[in-house]
Amino acid sequence: MQLRDNYKVAHISSAATTQVDTGNGSLIAIVVNTTAAGAISVIDNTAGSTVNIASLKASIAENTYWFLTAYAAGLRIITAAASDISVIYDPHH
Repeated sequence: MQLRDNYKVAHISSAATTQVDTGNGSLIAIVVNTTAAGAISVIDNTAGSTVNIASLKASIAENTYWFLTAYAAGLRIITAAASDISVIYDPHH
């Protein structure tokens, strides 16, 4: 896989709902920098909490989790606890 210069990174380190991007794009990967303190929900939307891309369980180990998947409405991440993650994405707009 070739990484591209236009990939963006959003660092999240608290329990929060984070709107990473609006509009369409691609979720490349989520890097769990320290063992996840709580569940991590990945949503294709700009509102709500219905998981439709992925759910990473609490206590998931440090690693890079590859998705390589498109989202249409936006990329929303909900961290249930103070997990330290980096979201790598490619905004198509």
